[in-house]
Amino acid sequence: MSELTDLYQEVILDHHRHPRNFKALPDADRQALGHNPLCGDQLIVFVKLAGDVIVDVAFQGQGCAISRASASMMTAAVKGLPRAQADALFEKFHQLVTGQKELGHPEIELGKLAAFGGVCEFPVRVKCASLPWHTLRAALESTAKPISTE
Repeated sequence: MSELTDLYQEVILDHHRHPRNFKALPDADRQALGHNPLCGDQLIVFVKLAGDVIVDVAFQGQGCAISRASASMMTAAVKGLPRAQADALFEKFHQLVTGQKELGHPEIELGKLAAFGGVCEFPVRVKCASLPWHTLRAALESTAKPISTE
């Protein structure tokens, strides 16, 4: 295995073992529930907005290492971003994990989120990695219906 692959695995494992922003946000403006019935991942994403800026974001729930790490890294990446930038980041992340588009320099465009680049080789894990992002989008759009990967 390459040193970069090893580093990416360590980043994912660190966020799984020590998730960032893993808490409820009692003063959240919006929240959404996401569920992946295939893997059993279940989470709630909480969002606090100031105008169109995500001033705080957090999650709670349970899931596999990929899902939990993705939620942790997502919350760290979008905190402080305007919604439009968070949407653009979602699109780049989704392209990376689904293998839809080869990103020129994912480590530059996505930072630590580039660690999920290998997920596209495991179609079942794509749903695990993308569930937190779809749930964030649902929270931002005030979607009342729970999000499911099926």
